[in-house]
Amino acid sequence: MKEVYLQKLKKEFVPAAGCTEPASIALAAAKASETLNAVPERVEMKVSGNVFKNVMGVGIPGSNLVGLPISVALGALGGDPKAGLEVLDGINDDILELAKIFVDNGSVSVDVKPAVAKLYIECICYKGENAGRVIIQDRHTNVIMAERNGNILYQNVPETTKGNAKILDGWNFESIYDFVNTVDVADIIFIEKGISLNKSIAEEGLRGNYGLQVGKSMLLNIKKGLLSKDLMNRSIMLTAAASDARMAGCSMPVMSNCGSGNQGMSLTLPIMVAAEKLKIDEEIKLRALALGLLVSIHMKTFVGQLSALCGVLLSGAGAACGITYMLGGNMQHLNSTLKNMTGSVTGMICDGANSSCAQKISASVGAGIQSSLLAINHNCLNGMNGIIDDDVELTIRNIGRLANEGMEVTDEVILKTMLEKMKKVS
Repeated sequence: MKEVYLQKLKKEFVPAAGCTEPASIALAAAKASETLNAVPERVEMKVSGNVFKNVMGVGIPGSNLVGLPISVALGALGGDPKAGLEVLDGINDDILELAKIFVDNGSVSVDVKPAVAKLYIECICYKGENAGRVIIQDRHTNVIMAERNGNILYQNVPETTKGNAKILDGWNFESIYDFVNTVDVADIIFIEKGISLNKSIAEEGLRGNYGLQVGKSMLLNIKKGLLSKDLMNRSIMLTAAASDARMAGCSMPVMSNCGSGNQGMSLTLPIMVAAEKLKIDEEIKLRALALGLLVSIHMKTFVGQLSALCGVLLSGAGAACGITYMLGGNMQHLNSTLKNMTGSVTGMICDGANSSCAQKISASVGAGIQSSLLAINHNCLNGMNGIIDDDVELTIRNIGRLANEGMEVTDEVILKTMLEKMKKVS
């Protein structure tokens, strides 16, 4: 499984500029414009409900603007189609002004498309009688089709999106633990970049006045003596500050995990803080980070790419497992950590990427650290508690079942509420 895990880490733990759903929309627009082979006169964008809710209230990097139409315009008029989720990295003021005019002129139309995959983005760029069409599905950079004037230029088979996603053979908690303990640390040194990137945006979040200022408010209260600068509060403060900045449209790149910047930040930063607090050497820190990432990726396989279940449950669980590992925990302690985490913030809703993400992250990071400390002290929820099973693998599957079966109606209600708000505004 060594190469499988290493390739998965390289695939999932990647840089992203701005929230990943607007970036994915901009990428689709940039690729559709490239397929058109001309500057478009108008653009049609059709997205799934889950993508729509993750773009409605989030800031777009470098624009001081919010929402889906400006993401489309920026991607179509100036995005780099080869840059992946960093598609908007390099947008200048001239492109921004053109994009604003493009949107103000009504050149961007947006529709929510029913009965499609949860992560679905279809973009059509027009100029005269010519049209370039691109579809991204299942993953934020997964182009499954590109066509010009009805002629297919590229086509790929989409990944599984319904129900519990395809589970890779050999993936399980114990196998991940064995990999982390035996892999040559030189093979995982590349994940160190994630800590430095995410620490930088956290520090920016503390300096600036971004979003709800959840992280910065904690810093002010620490200075006032109302809060202590301990492991939990510092972890929450930095992660919330990073989310404050990212959700408000800060253009600094972050290291995302499983297609989410918030999940990447809420996994790496608590592990970084714990390593500093505990004076953990570099090798153990990297092994702990690899463990946390792979645990989160494993859980995400069952939950799916987008869901009504807030994804920071998964990154919080990964961070908690990483901290338990650095505290000297064994496989039993790690099992207990994940079960304790399942008994805490599981079920917290995702109502789109917005300023409240920093608050949700705060709750999950705090719950993760508490779950780790309980596990190290041999305190663990047993299989008689709710969706928790004595078998940790069944516990993970129960979380996936909750996300895919139990919260389907929740997803519909959230989207309905958000669309009703949009109608009031318009």
